[in-house]
Amino acid sequence: MKVAIIMGSDSDLSIMKEAAVVLEEFGVDYHLTVISAHRTPAKAEEFARSAEERGYDVIIAGAGKAAHLAGVLAAYTVLPVIGVPIRTSTLGGADSLYSMVQMPSGVPVATVALNGAKNAALLAVQIIAGKNQELRESFRRYKENLKEEVLKTGQELEELGYQKYLEKD
Repeated sequence: MKVAIIMGSDSDLSIMKEAAVVLEEFGVDYHLTVISAHRTPAKAEEFARSAEERGYDVIIAGAGKAAHLAGVLAAYTVLPVIGVPIRTSTLGGADSLYSMVQMPSGVPVATVALNGAKNAALLAVQIIAGKNQELRESFRRYKENLKEEVLKTGQELEELGYQKYLEKD
């Protein structure tokens, strides 16, 4: 079980580190690096072409602005690629999002929400869990814990009333 976390520049690290945190929680090995689709295109191609033989199961690619990184990687590999569009100061990240979700037919990139590195990692875990029973059970427990947290919050809200609930923080 191994995931590549690739970002277009080190300025994306504050967002992409969330993916690493999730993968660590699930015990999934990962490699995190910076590769630019525009400034180091040969490196992007080489990484994508060799990712499968290097033992990766999924690639998570985060980038802002033109954000072609996920698509470039997807063009050179048969592994699933999950794109994380990074919110930007110009256009609010819409450019990042559109460049990932508007992939041409035949070159899919699964795309999560703007700055959605956590969900990208969770999706990677689910993909890998398809062939790993232990990880699948771990993810099942994760989902059960989410449910329990929501039920607990709902119960507290009903017991305290929403005004008192807001004051509790």
